[in-house]
Amino acid sequence: MNRKPKLAALASAAMLLGTSATAFADHDHDRGRAGDLYDYAQVISSQPIINYVTVKTPVQECWEEMEYYTVDPYAGHTGVATIFGAIVGGVIGHQFGSGHGNDAATAAGSVIGATIGNTAARKRQAGAAVEQQARSVQRCKTSYRSHQEERINGYRVTYRYNGQKYMTEMPYDPGRQMRVRVDVRPAD
Repeated sequence: MNRKPKLAALASAAMLLGTSATAFADHDHDRGRAGDLYDYAQVISSQPIINYVTVKTPVQECWEEMEYYTVDPYAGHTGVATIFGAIVGGVIGHQFGSGHGNDAATAAGSVIGATIGNTAARKRQAGAAVEQQARSVQRCKTSYRSHQEERINGYRVTYRYNGQKYMTEMPYDPGRQMRVRVDVRPAD
C-alpha cells in the first residue's frame, strides 16, 4: 500500500522538527522587536573602569578684627557758623543806610558776617583734637580645598558565548550572565 512512504515522510518530518526544536531549546533564545535574536552568555569577569577626578569644595573662614577711624567733633559746624554769621551780619548791615542803600548794606553785612563765621569755625576746628575710635568688624574669605575622588565610569566585561571569549565595556556590572544579540547570517 501507499501508506508506508507517506508514514515514513511524516515520521522524518516530525523527527526533523523535533531535532531543530531541541537544538533551539539548548539556548535560551528570544526575539527582539526587529526580529533580532538574543541569548545569554556567561560572564567570566567584570572589572570597574576607575577615573580619578579633582573635587573642589568652598570653605569660608571668618575672623574678627579691629577697624580704626577718625572722628572730628566739629565736622559740619562750619555750615552752622557761616549761616549764623550771615544772619548777624545782615541784621547789623540793615541798621545802616536808607532806601536802596539799606538793601545793599543788608546784603554786604550778610556776606561779611558769613565770611567771619566760617573763618572762626575753621580756626576752632584746626585747634581741636581729633578722636581715634575703634570698632570690631567681621571679615570673611572663601578659599577652595581640593581632594581626589574615585569615579566608576563603567565596567570592562569578559564573557564566554559558544566556547568563544569576548570583551566589551558596559555602563553597569552585568552580574553572572548577560544578554547578547546573536547575529546569524549565511556564509558567503
